[in-house]
This record gives sequence, C-alpha cells and structure tokens, in this order.
Amino acid sequence: MPPPMPVPAWLWAATIAALLGLILLDLIIVNRKPHKVTIAESARWIAFYIGCAVAFGAGVWIFGGDDHAASYITGYITEYTLSVDNLFIFLIIMTNFAVPAIHQHRVLLIGIVMALVMRGIFIGVGAQAVQRFSWVFWLFGGILIYTAWKFAFNSKDDEEYDPNGGVVRLVRRLFPVADDYHGSRLTIKQDGRRLLTPMFIVIIAIGGADLVFAVDSIPAIFGITQDAYLVFAANAFALMGLRQLYFLLGGLVEKLVYLSYGLAVILGFIGVKLVLHALHENELPFINGGEHVAWVPEINNWISLAVIVTVLAVTTVASLLKSRRDARQDGELSVSEPADQARN
Repeated sequence: MPPPMPVPAWLWAATIAALLGLILLDLIIVNRKPHKVTIAESARWIAFYIGCAVAFGAGVWIFGGDDHAASYITGYITEYTLSVDNLFIFLIIMTNFAVPAIHQHRVLLIGIVMALVMRGIFIGVGAQAVQRFSWVFWLFGGILIYTAWKFAFNSKDDEEYDPNGGVVRLVRRLFPVADDYHGSRLTIKQDGRRLLTPMFIVIIAIGGADLVFAVDSIPAIFGITQDAYLVFAANAFALMGLRQLYFLLGGLVEKLVYLSYGLAVILGFIGVKLVLHALHENELPFINGGEHVAWVPEINNWISLAVIVTVLAVTTVASLLKSRRDARQDGELSVSEPADQARN
C-alpha cells in the first residue's frame, strides 16, 4: 500500500467545507418544496455526485500521483457498492414506518449526514489504530472474511429488521413519541409537553442502520488505503450519492439477486489482502518470531480495482439475466393457466 499523502490542515478544512456546502444546497432545495423524487431527478443528482467524485479523483491523480488515485477510486467504488446493500434496509425502514413519499428525501439526507459524522469518528480512530498497531490488520481482515461468509450463506429472506430495535427502542423508551407524522417536523408540542414525531425516529433508524454497515465498510476501505483523507473522501462521496440511488433503483434493488454473493467475493478478497498485509507488517511474537513475513505477496490497488470492477460487472449481468429469465417464465405460466382452465 502507498504511504499516506501529506494533507495540510487547510485542505482538510476546504474539503469538509465543500461537503457542507453540498449538504446545505441539497437541504435548501428539499426544504424549498418537499416533493416525491422522480427517476429523472435522481439520475441528474447521481450524475452530479459521481462527477464530483471523479473530479476529486482527478485532483488526487494530479497532486498525489496515480497510486493514491487508484486507492481512492478503488475505495470509492467499494464503498458505493457496499452502500447499495444498505438500500434493502432503507426500503424496509421506509415501509415499516410508512414514511410519506414527499419526505423520504429529507429523511435520507439527514440520516446520512448523521452517519457521515459518526463514520468520520470511526475513520479517525481507525487511522490512528492501523498506524500504531499492526495487529489491527488481523482484526479488520477477520471481520471482512466473517462478513463475506455471512453475505454468501445468510439469506436476506430470513432476516427481519425490527424498527423498534436497538437505538430506536431506546429513544422510544426515553422520550414520548407522537402517533402521527406532522409534515417534516421532528418534534411537536401537544397538551403542554414536547413530543418526538415518527419522522425523528425514522431518521435515527436510517442513521443507526448505516452506522451498523460502517462496521463492515470501514475495515474494507482500510484494506485498500490507510490514508485517512482518502478514506473519508471516498465514504463522503459514496454516502452523498446513496440517497439518490435509493430513489433511482427503488424496487430494482430486489432484482440484483446475486449482489450478496458479489459483495461476499469483494469482502473476502479485501479480507485476504489485509491478512497478507498483516503478515508483511507482523509484530506478533507467536508468528514468525515477531518478524515481518517478507516472502508473502502483497496485492496492489490496480489489481484490487480490476477484481472489484470485474466482480461487480459479472454480478450485475448475471442478476439481470436471471431476473429476465424468471420474468419470462412467470409470463409463460400466466398465459398457460387460462388455457388449462379453458380445457378443464
């Protein structure tokens, strides 16, 4: 892995200010006229955010070199791909809480901003950990390999999301919650006391769900680059485009039937890459006498990028072909049933 780029404080500040500017712009547009987001509108916003991510990558290429640019691009694609799996949970949350369509964009934006702040803290802690303790690579590699196993062998049909679980249940226990939505308001005053609205609970659920996914995605990107600045930027751009992807894909997410297997391959691959890197950086006394294992091969980020893009392409094409084949079979069955009934 290439060493971290030297990033001055002013560049960190400028990057965070630019992201805050994008968020404020989005909030102003949403608050001006709440509405149901159309597919065309989502496509335009996604193109905008991908353009911003690509422009940032070009800047990294020019000022940081091609290795850092490859690290950022690979990390961004990985984070965006892992974020797609969040959409399954977002769909369940929105359905369980019956969120009005005109307010779903606002819910996702605020929830994702919360997640970005919490991920920023995770990234800061993770960056310090990987620089000081070589055993952290073993931990991250183990997390990713275990998560890959879960993606490969656990069926989503067997998983249920409890909207009253975890942080959401704690919030309901500590604070009174109104029964109905009151526009986009997060709190209301009723009978002389302040109540939280279901909108507040939904935002907590979205932010909490994304934070849970960060437990997998943060180790994944640290398996690609240890540069905290690039890790943060890749996460930020992936999250900013995620909510628009929610409206663009909608029910189409369910057609990506092989997505979990593709994610399993990607996470497993990065997990193995981290284990190999851990061997190179080894300081554990019970492995090779505490010495680095120099003969173990390391996987560079150009190979990582090629593997991830190939897996995504194969997974997407295979999923769409299966969905088309299933739809054709369903159509043939629906045509044959009336004919069978007529003969009977």
